[in-house]
Amino acid sequence: MEFQFNTSNAITGDDEVRTRVEANVIQKLDRISESITRLELHLSDENGPRGGDGDKRAMLEARLRGSNPISATHSAATVDLAAAGAADKLLRAFERDHGRRTTRKGH
Repeated sequence: MEFQFNTSNAITGDDEVRTRVEANVIQKLDRISESITRLELHLSDENGPRGGDGDKRAMLEARLRGSNPISATHSAATVDLAAAGAADKLLRAFERDHGRRTTRKGH
């Protein structure tokens, strides 16, 4: 699985942050990693230098084998919490979508 890490100008995206966030997201999505060809994480600070609580936003998009991509967004006080929240939402979206494709009434 390829992991693409993107940040806005207001977010410090150094190697330490990238490594920490990437490891956390991949761990949360481990159950579905076989279905994912690429993950794209976009981190931004919605308020920029003005600050504020819950202004870090993570948008996570998963490119899936044989299916349409899915995405999820989450805002939180830190980039770690925002990325983790987006990963949780993406996992639920995948499970909901996968359940729809494989489970049908009467089949």
